[in-house]
Amino acid sequence: MKRILTTLFVFCLVMPLVAQTFQWRGPKGDGHFNETNLLREWPVEGPELIMTVSGIGGGYSSAIVANETIYVTGRIDTMDCMTAITLDGTIKWQTPFGRSWPKTLPDARGSVTVDDHRAYAISGSGVLSCLNTTDGSIIWTVNVDQQFETEWHLYGVSETPLVVDDKVIVMPGGKKASVVAFDKMTGKLAWQSESFGSARGYASAVLYEYNNLRFILGSTAKHLIALDPETGRTIWSYLHHTVERDRDEPGNGECMTNNPIYKGLEIFISKGYDYPAIMLQMDSTGTTVREKWLNETLDNHHGGILLIGDHIYGSNFYHNTKGKWVCLSWKHGEVTYLHDWINKGNIIYADSMMYIYEDRKGYIGLVKPDPEKFDLVSSFQMTQSRGYHWAHLFIHDGVLYVRRGDMIMAYDIRRKDT
Repeated sequence: MKRILTTLFVFCLVMPLVAQTFQWRGPKGDGHFNETNLLREWPVEGPELIMTVSGIGGGYSSAIVANETIYVTGRIDTMDCMTAITLDGTIKWQTPFGRSWPKTLPDARGSVTVDDHRAYAISGSGVLSCLNTTDGSIIWTVNVDQQFETEWHLYGVSETPLVVDDKVIVMPGGKKASVVAFDKMTGKLAWQSESFGSARGYASAVLYEYNNLRFILGSTAKHLIALDPETGRTIWSYLHHTVERDRDEPGNGECMTNNPIYKGLEIFISKGYDYPAIMLQMDSTGTTVREKWLNETLDNHHGGILLIGDHIYGSNFYHNTKGKWVCLSWKHGEVTYLHDWINKGNIIYADSMMYIYEDRKGYIGLVKPDPEKFDLVSSFQMTQSRGYHWAHLFIHDGVLYVRRGDMIMAYDIRRKDT
């Protein structure tokens, strides 16, 4: 009994010390949000707009909510700045943390990752910083892309850092290392992977966990890489399937923008620009990988993809301003629907419904997942602010957060009958 009580006492002491991480596209970066009691249908004019905040700087990054505070990045003058905002819309602090991308589409890209009382972001030019969430002071900063001699494509750095255990992980690509990890407390280099010799991609790293397997899924413009989280050792790498095209698209097929998603030993990636989506199959030991199937329809541009049950949902790419909504079978990659609704866009999932935000006119839709049809339940047009409709949606505590340009809008999507 004494031993049991001692164990329980130690457990209770340790429990408060375990940090919770909040990141872009939900707890696992896969577009799923753990929300309940949300509206199943919206009023004709849309859900109630309960807050707007301006002055965050220009950008395409998403707002995230952690510890009752909204965090977002934005470009002000030549710097990417992180802004912390109370849930009632008051700006708490605003801190420049790295140079913005100065060339094509020069606004903030990468979103914030919050771990306990630390907020991490990487600027458009590759400066990784850790900020104190209390007052916005910089705890440490590393010029990752300079240190590791990154090769950039047209759009600079569009990554959101991944925090795993005691490390924060980013993917510079380039000549020295494809993926690197830093001590999340001090910024000291923990490990660097081997270099696969290709440029930076635009996706973010993902933690893969299944049975006794645990990898970092990192990427370059051309490769998907499975890495040991402790050492950075390469478990396996996959060179993206490429095909010859008659037209010259940005990056020549090297615009990998979407996080991979996985189920069991299978991993799905989609890279846009008319390049095939790919299902990869690992062996039972997780040490080798092969192509299982390819699909030419769901070439997602940069809106993210969802796995719900045994089907994959997202939008595809016809050109930079046109795309349709698609559902595929996870098992074989068959197209179960291809639907034209305004335009392509980003997609997330919460409380049994999909939320989509098309990127031409700013319509936001509430869609019931159905592999046989695009079942749009409600929609409204988000007209506030100016700029591209590219920032991915975020849901926290029954509130839908939409970022556009220099503003954040918050909509109440909670059911009132519970």
